[in-house]
Amino acid sequence: MTEHLVVIGGDAAGMSAASQARKRRGAEELRITAFERTGFTSYSACGIPYWVAGEVPERDSLIARTPEQHRAAGIDLRTGTEVVEIDLAGKRVRSRELATGAEEWTGYDRLVIATGAEPIRPSQPGFDAPDVHGVQNLDEGGALIDSLDPGQRHAVVVGGGYIGLEMAEAMALRGLQVTLVSRAAEPMPTLDPDMGALVREGMEKLGITVVAGAEAQEVLLDAGGRPRAVRSTAGEHPAELVVLGLGVRPRTALARAAGLALGEHGGLLTDETMRVVGTEDVWAGGDCVEVLNLVSGTHQYVALGTHANKHGLVAGTTIGGGKAAFPGIVGTAITKVFGLEISRTGLNEKEARAAGLAFKSAVIRSTAIAGYYPGVELMTVKMLAEEGTGRLLGVQIVGGAGSGKRIDTAAVALTARMTVGQMISLDLAYAPPFSPVWDPILVAARKAAQLVGQGPA
Repeated sequence: MTEHLVVIGGDAAGMSAASQARKRRGAEELRITAFERTGFTSYSACGIPYWVAGEVPERDSLIARTPEQHRAAGIDLRTGTEVVEIDLAGKRVRSRELATGAEEWTGYDRLVIATGAEPIRPSQPGFDAPDVHGVQNLDEGGALIDSLDPGQRHAVVVGGGYIGLEMAEAMALRGLQVTLVSRAAEPMPTLDPDMGALVREGMEKLGITVVAGAEAQEVLLDAGGRPRAVRSTAGEHPAELVVLGLGVRPRTALARAAGLALGEHGGLLTDETMRVVGTEDVWAGGDCVEVLNLVSGTHQYVALGTHANKHGLVAGTTIGGGKAAFPGIVGTAITKVFGLEISRTGLNEKEARAAGLAFKSAVIRSTAIAGYYPGVELMTVKMLAEEGTGRLLGVQIVGGAGSGKRIDTAAVALTARMTVGQMISLDLAYAPPFSPVWDPILVAARKAAQLVGQGPA
């Protein structure tokens, strides 16, 4: 008998799950229906800031697979249609066509929830005015691009996380004078404050005004109802354009109403196969789920396309009759502001304390390539090691070209539960155009090992 798979959400996790299930089970075994609120599927939300900046010239470059391509692969994809209710007992979902308001119930044998995230938007006055933009999806990115005007001179970016930094760069590349307002003591609050200070200093050298430790309170409007400034606890900041980069939260109201298991961060809880805890026929993935942090052993909320695609692959493989697992993450992320590269993995000091871990922190300054090689740039590495065991707990990097992707070495070491003493002997590639003879990661590991009694003096 043909089974019916219903997928809620047509981006990375949802369509990866649908596509993988289709590869494993043909249409005679598995019918697939997918619902997507927007008109776009399988696109790179992470690429939107670079499209807004003009570095990626075409919107369609960000789209990995169109709705038409998914339909050609045998998936009944319904765009412009939102699922508004999940009936677990009846094994059905209620959908609504956004253009007409028409509703219908669709039964399922297996269900994938990939509803993604929703942006955090302030409720204070003025934040709903024209020329106050989010950049959560392609429609919002396009609206921001369409609103750009030669008469605009100032932009305020509210939020100092990854999106905030990337949008500050984008607005600067568009020729605007940029002020970034961040509630945290330093930008990039996923870094420790001492490393965040390096980010702030680097941004200020690039001509971006950083107002840290301040909360945006109101968008002040001109007589025409458009922004003229943003008022924060630090004062007024001129702005004809305002961009929001305050992060996202899991879009799980639908799952909550259905009574599905949610974690303390509001995301769906799943097992290693991405099956929702407490269910037999419901899977979830992407920005609406919480994930296990392999370093701290606790669940956390991390909205990244890398994880979403893996979640979909695992869910689709399982639904298709295969075996796959998503064991968890170590918390790796990277971004840049012009030539300043910023990356992190594992735990920062605040997270390590919250996990009840005793640790030592080592900070080293080095160069990304051999000091005598042309184009050399500085980089700072911070490494946390557990006292007693020497286990690597986390790494943060801020530096010039060639710095950021070194974080991947630390991510592998974290996954392997290596000690900093073991890391000293890693056989990393060396040539003057790529690294000093002692790679900065190894220098940091050596210093951290000394602090926890594992390394040579």
